[in-house]
Amino acid sequence: MTKTVEFFFDVGSPAAYIAWKQLPQVCREAGATIDYKPMLLGGVFHATGNHSPTTVPAEGRYMMDDLGRFAERYGVPFVNNPFFPINTLTLMRAAAGLQMRDPARFLPYVEAMYSAIWVDAKNMNDAEVVGAVFQAAGFDPGAMLAMTAEPIVKDRLKAITQEAVERGVFGAPTFFIDGQMHWGQDRLDFVKQALETK
Repeated sequence: MTKTVEFFFDVGSPAAYIAWKQLPQVCREAGATIDYKPMLLGGVFHATGNHSPTTVPAEGRYMMDDLGRFAERYGVPFVNNPFFPINTLTLMRAAAGLQMRDPARFLPYVEAMYSAIWVDAKNMNDAEVVGAVFQAAGFDPGAMLAMTAEPIVKDRLKAITQEAVERGVFGAPTFFIDGQMHWGQDRLDFVKQALETK
């Protein structure tokens, strides 16, 4: 029976970016599928009382250095974005909206947003920069922003975020396989093991 990895993510998470680059290959090798779950990490933090490691400066510096080492190990391009943390509300609403409305463009969109933040180090807190990134990725900025303002799109992102909280998610990336939760890009070996278990 084909297994599915539920992947809860936010494009503002550098760890989720590194997992994003690795997970498809892990799933291909295991003959598994991915159920992408775009959530708002800030909403998860608010609901669970968790917070970004960057709120502790020493921990934040170590985390980014450590993620750089993982990225180098995996051959993943990675730049420490000087504008981190990024407010991803608009970006994640757009992801949720595309997943509903134009699923064929969902993955290219998320890839473009991850690249803008964690490869090109763009200031995605700046609305003009966001519009330019949308345009460069082949998306109409006005149409994208209009979509993110639609109640059904807002509700979709809220629903996925609430689902994440109810299932015990407290950070990104988080994976579920057969109901079992794994958290962190450095837990992909456990994800692979779970996919190989009959």
